[in-house]
Amino acid sequence: MTAATAVPASAPLEVVDDPVEQGRFTQWVAGPDGARLGESSLQLSGLYCAACAGVIEHALRSVGGVHEAHVAAATQRATVRWDPRHTRPSALIQAVRRAGYDAVPDAAAPARALRRAEHRRALWRLFVAAFCMMQVMMLATPSYVAGPGDLAPDMARLLNWGSWVLSLPVLLFSSGPFFAGAWRALRQRRISMDVPVALGVAITFVASTGATFDPAGPFGHEVFFDSLTMFVAFLLGARYLELLARHRAAESLESALAALPETAWRVADDGSTEAVSVHRLRAGDRVRVPVGQAFPADAVLLEGTTRADEALLSGESMPVDKRAGDLLVAGSVNLGAPVLARVLRVGGDTRLAAIVSMMKSALDQRPAAARLADRWAPPFLWVVLLLAAAAAAVWSVYDPPRALWVAVSVLIVTCPCALSLAAPATLVAAARGLAGRGVLLQRLDALEALTGVQRIFLDKTGTLTEDRLQLRATRLLPAAADLALDEAAAVAQAASLAGWSTHPLSLALAAAAPGQSVAWSDVQELPGQGLQATDARGRPWRLGASRWVDESAARSAAAAEGAAVWLGVDGRAVAAFEFDEVLREGAAEALQALRAGGLQLTLLSGDMPGRAQALAARVGITDVVARATPEAKLAAVAAAQARGERVAMVGDGINDAPVLARADVSLAMGQGALVARSGADAVLVHDRLADLLDARRTAQRAVRIVRQNFFWAAAYNASAIPMALAGWLPPWAAGLGMALSSLLVIGNALRAARAPAA
Repeated sequence: MTAATAVPASAPLEVVDDPVEQGRFTQWVAGPDGARLGESSLQLSGLYCAACAGVIEHALRSVGGVHEAHVAAATQRATVRWDPRHTRPSALIQAVRRAGYDAVPDAAAPARALRRAEHRRALWRLFVAAFCMMQVMMLATPSYVAGPGDLAPDMARLLNWGSWVLSLPVLLFSSGPFFAGAWRALRQRRISMDVPVALGVAITFVASTGATFDPAGPFGHEVFFDSLTMFVAFLLGARYLELLARHRAAESLESALAALPETAWRVADDGSTEAVSVHRLRAGDRVRVPVGQAFPADAVLLEGTTRADEALLSGESMPVDKRAGDLLVAGSVNLGAPVLARVLRVGGDTRLAAIVSMMKSALDQRPAAARLADRWAPPFLWVVLLLAAAAAAVWSVYDPPRALWVAVSVLIVTCPCALSLAAPATLVAAARGLAGRGVLLQRLDALEALTGVQRIFLDKTGTLTEDRLQLRATRLLPAAADLALDEAAAVAQAASLAGWSTHPLSLALAAAAPGQSVAWSDVQELPGQGLQATDARGRPWRLGASRWVDESAARSAAAAEGAAVWLGVDGRAVAAFEFDEVLREGAAEALQALRAGGLQLTLLSGDMPGRAQALAARVGITDVVARATPEAKLAAVAAAQARGERVAMVGDGINDAPVLARADVSLAMGQGALVARSGADAVLVHDRLADLLDARRTAQRAVRIVRQNFFWAAAYNASAIPMALAGWLPPWAAGLGMALSSLLVIGNALRAARAPAA
């Protein structure tokens, strides 16, 4: 991104209203009435829970012209759909800032600056809290270890005053996010996790301050500055780990977009070149791409030959040869020579941007388990406040000096941070890990759904097999002996002639013996028949359908085996070539592992039954639906669902789109049709069925981790709340338990990003 187009967080808001800048974070869609609406992505800061997200959504929806607003607390992003006739992006950012938060366009430079500032603030708050906590603990230690009469009253008061001074930075600086969040929630007449936290911190500080300066007063003589600082430090530590997890997910997306160059060399009609921002490129522009630079857009190669590093998208480390007419992918690197290309797609229409958009969409979603936790959080918080008030009332009758501390312990120990983080932290970590291994989720709920799948339907061509054929066998016919042709010579002769055609069978034959060169003349390709040409000796050769090459041989017993391509000279067939579809690498092993995991597999193919059954036998599939039209595929999936089965569909073509939409979980191959990819729940970028196995194992582990987190959060609260109500849990222990609970949940959630064991 160039300095001319970057929008720093401190820039005037009007800059984001420039049409070129809007293109960096805004897509244009059609509204219900056909009107043109903008869909903008904003990077947020300052929010910590689902309640904060609700506050921002309310602020955005109050802006005139805003049709929809969705905020994802897990990734701190907002997606806003707005009418350009009534508002503009700067008004959206102003609304977020008026609500007490901050926002910038979701583009790499300002988002990185915002994350750096947020990380710096969080780290300083944590450092101050942790440093002061250690000093306060040191000052509090004598009162815990001293025996009766060992600590003089004036020395005890001096230590308490020192603890009070050290607690001030924790209260005024480190605890700022809790008080700000609680105030925002109360101002919006909502309740969030920050409310009981802020109450607990405030009450502890006020009561301990009273005990410090008036030991004989209503607050007694015990102080809990150590509990206060420990609680704040550990809670900030848990939130800091959550922040790091969110930032890693955002950085993985930005690293993909960073592959695009900042400028492009656009070629004018008169042949002159000018350096322009990649945001200024349009479809149809011609660009020169020097060696070592990434292609700035999806394009077609016009002049030159080169090699492209497409590892960013395909995961393959070997460069790909590119010739005139080949497609170039935005973000891939030009390694061979300077080339001239014509732009096909720019900005959000490129394949790279589509992949990043799919990942952002997945990370923005609230999975079902997280939505359930969000629904229960507000009632739970009200119950916590009522329990604290009731505990204070009861203890004020039986033991008035302890009433306040019991209420504080209840407020602290029941902070539902662990409950709120249990699902989203785990599923976002799993999605990030899968993205790094080539599986892009478009719906986080697909992880949970994938674990319940009982049957997987697989399309054949493009899914189980590659979109190419390979030579399986060569049969020499009697006429070959008259020409002294052996098998290798026949293949070489046929491959040389096949190189003149782009027919799939010709391509497969040419690939069987590359580099063959025969001086052909009068080359012709007849649709439905094949190729014919004359060699240097004037003999006519034909390569194609059996009856066209040699009608008499085609009626013979040798022809009954059904060779796909025949080679003949002077009207006599000399060889027949049989082809097989190429199975995707690792497909058989992946399907065997899926069957071992208890899954039923069904092959859907438009081929004739014999051909479909033969391929199914190669990969161990027994259930085959042949001659399958799109309607037949849809009917097969619907029938399985009617039997009560949870089904997944893996496909790649346009004809797979309806059945992908019908399945409980759908996965599309990365090289498949756009309509198939856009409607799928996940995309296998590397076109490897082994990634499907990886996705299922990752999903199973993620769901186990979510359940572990929920169980831990529930068990912790079930055991800690009675102890706090009974007065057995002092505030320092309550703060430690709550913080460790959140740390345990986050640490457990991060395991979901690792690749599962085979």
